[in-house]
Amino acid sequence: MVNPVLRGYFRGRIYGAEHMPKSGPVLVVANHASDFDPPIVSSCVRRPVSYMAKQELFKVPVLASAIRAYGAYPVQRGGSARGAIRAALQQLEQGWAVGVFLQGTRTPDGRISDPKLGAAMIAAKAQVPMVPVSLWGTHRILPRGAMFPKPWPVTVRIGPPIAPPSSSKDKVALQAVTNYCCDRIHALHDLGR
Repeated sequence: MVNPVLRGYFRGRIYGAEHMPKSGPVLVVANHASDFDPPIVSSCVRRPVSYMAKQELFKVPVLASAIRAYGAYPVQRGGSARGAIRAALQQLEQGWAVGVFLQGTRTPDGRISDPKLGAAMIAAKAQVPMVPVSLWGTHRILPRGAMFPKPWPVTVRIGPPIAPPSSSKDKVALQAVTNYCCDRIHALHDLGR
């Protein structure tokens, strides 16, 4: 359902899909500017991607079953990062591709100004590669006050996998890999449409 909307309504372009491993655990690391980003990323990498979602969403009957089927797993808002990391590691152990937005929240322009170390820590603990993904244009799909999504062109670029840090305890290495992921995503984003 997402692919026809992405390619038709949003005139989506996808580059670098060949970089995504077809199977096995992998961390998909992306920028984030829209609620549309998780299904768009999953559609573009051509395999299901499991995302953490706030626990409250799992209390909405129809939505709960839909997001569970899509691979979402609950995390407590304001809870410990340790719980979120543990949940992501469980998904990776089951062979999922796990999606992490590098800033942890949406940004107004798709740029990452404050990348968090969580993705690098998860990759280090699980020893799985990180695949950088840039979403361009999604911040304009649903502008403030709009009732319906706008047919703004969207471009998704997928970069080559990045090796995980060797240790989850080495903060310097975690920061270096996080910065490298951020730089790769920005370089892809700067290519624009």
